[in-house]
Amino acid sequence: MTDRLNGSGGTTLNNTLETWRILAFLGVVLLVFAVYAAKLFSLQVLDHETYVQQAEDNRTTNINIPTQRGIIYDRRGIVLARNVPSYNLTVTQAALPEDPGMVDEIMQELSRLTEIPVSRSQIDEANPFVECSSDHGLQQIFSYGENSKPFQPVRIACDVDREIAMRVEEKSSLWTGIQVEVVGVRDYPTGGLTANIVGFLGPIPAAEEAAYVAAGFVPNRDGVGYSGVELYFQEELGGKNGLRVVERDVAGQYLNDIQPPRAAVPGQNLELTIDTRLQQSVMSILMDEINGWNAWMGEIKMTSGVAIVINPTTGEILAMVSWPTYENNRLARIIPAYYFEQLSADVTEPLRNHAVYAELPAGSVFKLVTATGVLNEGVVTPEQIIKTPGKLVVSERFYVNDPGRAREFVDWIYKKTPEGFGQLNFTGAVANSSNVYFYKVGGGYEEEVDPGLGICRLGTYARALGYGEYPEIELPETSDGLIPDPDWKRINQGESWTTGDTYIMSVGQGYALATPLQVLMSAATIANDGKLMEPTVLHRILDNEGNVLQPFTPNLRWDLTLDAVIDVYEDNSIRGCRTTGEQKTVEAWVFDEIQKGMRMAVTDGTLKAVFDNEEFQALGIAAAGKTGTAEYCDKFADAKGLCVPGSWPSHAWTVAYAPYENPEIAVVAFVYNGQEGSSVAGPIVRRIIQAYFELKRVDAGG
Repeated sequence: MTDRLNGSGGTTLNNTLETWRILAFLGVVLLVFAVYAAKLFSLQVLDHETYVQQAEDNRTTNINIPTQRGIIYDRRGIVLARNVPSYNLTVTQAALPEDPGMVDEIMQELSRLTEIPVSRSQIDEANPFVECSSDHGLQQIFSYGENSKPFQPVRIACDVDREIAMRVEEKSSLWTGIQVEVVGVRDYPTGGLTANIVGFLGPIPAAEEAAYVAAGFVPNRDGVGYSGVELYFQEELGGKNGLRVVERDVAGQYLNDIQPPRAAVPGQNLELTIDTRLQQSVMSILMDEINGWNAWMGEIKMTSGVAIVINPTTGEILAMVSWPTYENNRLARIIPAYYFEQLSADVTEPLRNHAVYAELPAGSVFKLVTATGVLNEGVVTPEQIIKTPGKLVVSERFYVNDPGRAREFVDWIYKKTPEGFGQLNFTGAVANSSNVYFYKVGGGYEEEVDPGLGICRLGTYARALGYGEYPEIELPETSDGLIPDPDWKRINQGESWTTGDTYIMSVGQGYALATPLQVLMSAATIANDGKLMEPTVLHRILDNEGNVLQPFTPNLRWDLTLDAVIDVYEDNSIRGCRTTGEQKTVEAWVFDEIQKGMRMAVTDGTLKAVFDNEEFQALGIAAAGKTGTAEYCDKFADAKGLCVPGSWPSHAWTVAYAPYENPEIAVVAFVYNGQEGSSVAGPIVRRIIQAYFELKRVDAGG
């Protein structure tokens, strides 16, 4: 730039900046303003509602108010599950003294009281702080509260002793910011006695977290059912949490409610059909017999057992014991990893309720099914005499016109009496549990019984009496058992059904499997003249004030003498089971005859020695029953080399009901590796029946 004289004697400045540069600068400025204008338009117009909502969310917060879980009672009002107070220690950072020295003094005294170190393990991504679970010191917990939620309580320790909680409460005026939080936790007064029925609570599973959160539950705070009734009735027992929508300031301090709070709805209370007194007696009897036999043999051979008591006319389960059991109180607050792993690793599976879960060979108690079928189908008559030698030799056929191959079928009495029972009519066969009799009538035998019941008809009678499709009951982890047929064997075993398969299934062996409850249901149905009542552990549902919301109503699945549920088949061969589409009932007299055979088992048959007991006879109660010895070869027996053909180990079964004329209870007992039904399971059943009527006499004031 140069200075030049102008006409007036002044100077001028010549601008050498090119025009395009000026325009470019102005363009950039306009572009920046345009971008900001567009952003402002987006924020204030297009996204206005979104940011208003975010601002509202920052201003408000939802506080979930925990509810009270429903209480579980037995039929007489004895508490099986309840809520008891648990004490947590918390710190609210904003309420602590301003003097750092006083805060340090509080931490020192609190450390001595709770045995939590003042400083331990820093909080970071690899070791985050989780209330009640993390292993950090007081300094780290206080610092976490200051940085994350200074106006909200942070738990220091959970489920502390009441004495510690009271000592902290006494110092509340000096230890400002340290509070005692009282929360409800589950308590099971009857513990392991009813654990397999009641179950226990646990934290919300990660896989189900979304569903529970949608229902208003809070992870890492609320407990939910993990097993038993606690799980099955989670919706009824769990109730609904309450809700507060509150305003908060920039520091996170709560100011006031923005809308009326929604109160928590307490869970409903359950009254179960179980009689805890009888449950205790059943547990003691089962353990006493098993432990007594193991002591007598000098080793633990009988490792587990089941006993169930039902009212056959209503379906009410009065007692249900699966042993070994577990202590659900040890799982009620925080599930200890070591204890849960110990239970999970136990081969007897104590966490399972084997009364409804275990699938087992039923053995001779299954003969009640065969007995029902052969009479109703006219395979034999009650008076007909069947030859019953100690064993049979039968040609096993895999298809029509197959010449077959010889196979022996032995009666249980063969080792004691090789000639067998000689000759038996129907009631004698049931009373003495003759295998040969039921082989013949189940699968047919030459011209003496032609044809036999057959596998197809055997299956439909089994399902009609409660096997196969599982009877509904309010417990989780139930099993269906197995009632096989020729199609099942072809698909699962790659073989055709044989006459021998029908023989052994007729006596409850082979591929057929059942749970203890299914075995009991078959006997209870016969005792109840063909009426199959749905089994239940639920008596009533009550509200938190004791009002009945759902009364008890017995549920009849079917009356076999009136409801046509027995399938009719096109033929009686082993090729396959094809129904005609027709169904029929069971004649009432059939159940009368089976009941006579079960009564004769007690008076003159396999249970005579068991029930010929002075104390039982003094009750003046007539009982009827059926024994069962079921051979098995599972992974445990196989690992010990016990699966020797012709000499397999066996489980012990017995079912019985009483009084004979007007049944009030039916009982089943199962002992794993119990060897013989009459000598091991039989006394368990007899003692349980005796205990029931003794309790009844006490209640009557006798």
